[in-house]
This record gives sequence, C-alpha cells and structure tokens, in this order.
Amino acid sequence: MPHPDPLQRLAELDTNTVSDALDVLQLPGAVVGIRTLWDCPTVVGRASTVKLAPKTDAAPGVHLISPVIDAITGDDRVLVIAGGIDGVSCWGDIMTQYAGSRGVAATVIDGVCRDVSKALGDGYPMFTRGRYMRTGKDRVQVASVNQPVAIGGARVCARDIVVAGANGVFVVPRDRAEAVARTARQIEHAESQIRAQLEAGKTLKQAREALGYHQLQRKDS
Repeated sequence: MPHPDPLQRLAELDTNTVSDALDVLQLPGAVVGIRTLWDCPTVVGRASTVKLAPKTDAAPGVHLISPVIDAITGDDRVLVIAGGIDGVSCWGDIMTQYAGSRGVAATVIDGVCRDVSKALGDGYPMFTRGRYMRTGKDRVQVASVNQPVAIGGARVCARDIVVAGANGVFVVPRDRAEAVARTARQIEHAESQIRAQLEAGKTLKQAREALGYHQLQRKDS
C-alpha cells in the first residue's frame, strides 16, 4: 500500500507537533514575526518563491508578481514573497482576487500588505508582518523567482512545504518531509498517551516519565 503524500501527512498533524518535530531533527524552519492576517484555517502547501528588491530603474513600472501566479499549477501552492520593504505594500486587493482565482492556497509575505478587507471578504489566507497602505508601484521590483529566499530567519526553496496557521508559519524542507512527518507522528502518539494517563489520574511527571516523553523530544545528535 503506497504511503500518503508528505503534504497530506503534514496537513493531518497539529502545527505545534510538526514544529516540535523540526526542532528534534534540528531543522531551522520556524519563521519569526509573520502572522496570519485573519483567523483562517491552517494552510499546508508547496512553496513558489518570489524575492523583491527596491526598484532601481528610473522608468515607471510595477513589480509584476502576476506572471509568477500565472506559472503556478495545482491548488496546493503557497506564494512566498521575500524582500519586502518597511512602509511599502507589496500586495493588495487585485492580487488577492487574482491569486484566489488561480487556485493559489495562500500568500506569505515577509513585508506588509494593504486592502485587507478584500482578503477578509474573500476568505483568502494571508500571512504578513503587518499592513500599510503605501503602494509598491515604482518602489519595488521582482529580483528572482523560484530561487531560495530567506523569510523571518527561515530558508525557503521552491516546492518546500509551508505550514501556516494561527500558531505561525514554518517551512519543511522538501527532502526532509518524510522524516518530519514520521517524527511528528511519534510525538503526537506520545502526547495522546500522556493525555490518557492524565485523565486516569496520573501526574504529568508520572505520565511523561512512563512514556519517555523527554527522550522523544531530545534533539538528534
């Protein structure tokens, strides 16, 4: 019987448990400072990456993220935008509408967005550092597409697995997804047994010692 896709396996797990598995495996996937724009469901998808940079050409123009969206296939993709500039929005209502219509699962921005009401009204998952109304037109441009980027201290490559929800955003390297899902399952199983022992009247210390919980959480050497 074939194993489920790692994307499906990770989507079935609690986000905190997957984060603990990353920690055990010493994979620095946690993204610092980027939070959900609204109380949306957890999103799990493969990354398509864009890096922005300050616009240097004197000619007027836009940063043209739309061609990146055009190239996305499938409905499991999360658009990851790096290189945002303080006080300059790199995403607005038209981009929200377009990404949603093209089947993009969510957008994660290491920067700020505007036209928040559109994302809220459409139920489009957005994860950003904040919101600000000043347009990115003539201020930012696309520097690279589907190349490795850094957001909030985490490295993201195209087709890495992005997990984003109420607890934050983190990245699972695509070549370690199986190991992360397997470790997370082990942690999940141990924690479910701990809860059962607590319901049976055991102390937390007794339950953890009986199940070797601290050993399970120990980082790989």
